[in-house]
Amino acid sequence: MSHPRHRLTHPTGVRRTVPFPVQGQSEPPVAEAATPSFATEPGGRDRYLDLLRSVALVRVVVFHVFGWAWLTVLFPSMGVMFALAGSLMARSLARPARDVIRGRLRRLLPPMWAFAAAVVPVMFLLGWKPVKEEGIWWFIKLGCYLLPVGAPPYPWENGSPSGLLEASWADQAVGPLWYIRAYLWFVLASPLLLKAFRRMPWPTLLAPIGLTAVIGTGPVTVPGETGEGLVDFAVFGSCWILGFAHHDGLLKKVPRYLTVSLAAFVMAFGLWWASGHLTEEGWNLDEIPLAQAAWSFGFCVILLQYAPSWRQLPGRTARWDGLITLTNNRAVTIYLWHNLLITATEPVIDQLWNIPYFGDHFGTYIGASYTALMLLLVWPLLALTIPAIGWVEDVAAKRAPRIWPNGSRKRPG
Repeated sequence: MSHPRHRLTHPTGVRRTVPFPVQGQSEPPVAEAATPSFATEPGGRDRYLDLLRSVALVRVVVFHVFGWAWLTVLFPSMGVMFALAGSLMARSLARPARDVIRGRLRRLLPPMWAFAAAVVPVMFLLGWKPVKEEGIWWFIKLGCYLLPVGAPPYPWENGSPSGLLEASWADQAVGPLWYIRAYLWFVLASPLLLKAFRRMPWPTLLAPIGLTAVIGTGPVTVPGETGEGLVDFAVFGSCWILGFAHHDGLLKKVPRYLTVSLAAFVMAFGLWWASGHLTEEGWNLDEIPLAQAAWSFGFCVILLQYAPSWRQLPGRTARWDGLITLTNNRAVTIYLWHNLLITATEPVIDQLWNIPYFGDHFGTYIGASYTALMLLLVWPLLALTIPAIGWVEDVAAKRAPRIWPNGSRKRPG
């Protein structure tokens, strides 16, 4: 059977894409995903920002199922999530920086530890072993599952003999951890970045795009995982600092027509640059760092310039209030687990061919709608994972564990 294309996004311009894993094949490492300031407090929330975060998470899942390159242009999820996280980080830094960083680590790390506790032992049980040539360095890198300052190791091929876990499942599962690393870097750097921004707002805001032009387009190349981390930091640095600008009200001090015009110019530059540096993925901006940096920055400027600061969702969007509350309260869980769950849909769907009569008569239709079935199936799997694992986010935030935190108890009626 021929499977459709599938990609884990890692917007550094150094990832690879292959057809969706077929049993017995392996997929080289790539990675996407998820999220901003992951903690959500019910009181005083800006529902517009919560809506943007929910849309970004849904877009991440859809992209990882279908791999449609145009989605990276339609809605640059990672830039949006970093901008929202930067805004919340600026608000938090009204308190002592040490306390803020400690609180962010406390909220971020336990959910990641729960994910690693489920995934890493399976890798070892399926035959993963230390790389002798790397010596002690391999074990140091393994520590990135505890403190994600770098990229944790994983086996490229680690399938189970039964075929239930295909060869690249570990690659699929661990891929999104690039975002956790980038988020941690931004958290640690935020006290200095915020001071620099408030002293020199415009140079600080635009400097990461300039840095991307240097290290993300070829003039200067930093090898290895350090280089990938630096490119991530540069590509989304302006979005993160833009969150500072949103929090401090800098955008409101600039005439809207000027802000929107300049943002449109930066976005146009991003598309122009992309048009001359297309990869085999076409207009997938995740493959083109400078285009990603410029397009995401301009896109986020417009989103935040028009930010209405809703206390409640207006009009018809109010019907989605519970879902938006749930996705914000479980942003880390959704982000960490969604790729593994997407991979888990494959053996489930494959069982349709084993159903008597059904597989023989509808096998062609199953193959044609394979990715659509994956998208349909991943949501109930996430719905099972949220109550099973999501409560770790509450414990990390020093809240009472909640099974399904959609805010229903707080809404009248």
